[in-house]
Amino acid sequence: MTVGIGVDCTQIERIEKSMQKPQFVQRVFAKEEQQLLASLGAKHAAETAAGCFAAKEAFLKAAGVGLGGFALTDIAVLRQQSGKPYYQLSGTAAAYCRQNKIMPMVSLTHEGGLAIAFAVFEAKE
Repeated sequence: MTVGIGVDCTQIERIEKSMQKPQFVQRVFAKEEQQLLASLGAKHAAETAAGCFAAKEAFLKAAGVGLGGFALTDIAVLRQQSGKPYYQLSGTAAAYCRQNKIMPMVSLTHEGGLAIAFAVFEAKE
């Protein structure tokens, strides 16, 4: 059963500029995400970072907590070997999902300079 949905749209160019500041990268992206971004070329890294950022905001909206509800670094958006994105949670975000028996899922797309993320929270049986 779906218990939450969230969507967000982020300008890739804005995230690309923000990534030039190390404090932004450290405040927003978990270590695993930083490693993923470092392994990519500049253009693909900016698209991926914008997708991760949008997915974090979509997660917060699905949870109904807004910005500041959880540390952004507690909501990592990684990729399976196939390229499929998934949430890897830690800290209060992980505790929230455990306590509420939620499995979060995410879908990403990039088009026309934008990254769009859709988060779905499914109740675990």
